[in-house]
Amino acid sequence: MKISVMVLGPIRTNCYLAADEKTNRCAVIDPGASGERVAEVIKKAGLTLDKILLTHAHFDHTGGLRALKAALPAPVYVHPDDAEADRLLGISRGNLIYDSFYEDGDELSVGELRFRVLHTPGHTPGSVCLLAGDALFTGDTLFAGDCGRTDLPGGDYGQMLASLAKLGALEGDLLVLPGHEEQSTLDDERAHNPNLREAMGR
Repeated sequence: MKISVMVLGPIRTNCYLAADEKTNRCAVIDPGASGERVAEVIKKAGLTLDKILLTHAHFDHTGGLRALKAALPAPVYVHPDDAEADRLLGISRGNLIYDSFYEDGDELSVGELRFRVLHTPGHTPGSVCLLAGDALFTGDTLFAGDCGRTDLPGGDYGQMLASLAKLGALEGDLLVLPGHEEQSTLDDERAHNPNLREAMGR
């Protein structure tokens, strides 16, 4: 799997491109604020967009969604709880479109890549993390040294702690690829992240 990152928009959201080098098929995780730029990168790389995967429906992660789907039609996946949160609370500010729901434990294929869905509410009701090989795309659930905000509409700190504990219990020293700022590793976060340590009772 080849992973590249684009930092998009005023909130500097990480948009990830995960490509299967055997089939040249790829997934976009959170198109951020510029669907046109994401589409251009995919086309220049000679890749075929297979799926668009949302870690959650906040506006800074979904702003480029419509433009990307218009340029490169591919199914968009979101957790149903965030579709409902958007309907009730408008968390995407009108950006959210989707074709399919995914839920905890679901697995999706992109070429020969496999993505496992982990429902991790707390930042939003339908936040998910995506595990592919030794890479963990954590959205705004787990950051390097921190976790996502829980004071926004739909946030819940108790749920966040349960979600962090779930991540902390995963096997291996996974590469942590968050929705903002720099990447980390799960071992580093288990050792030094105060929120994760609280969640794990350390």
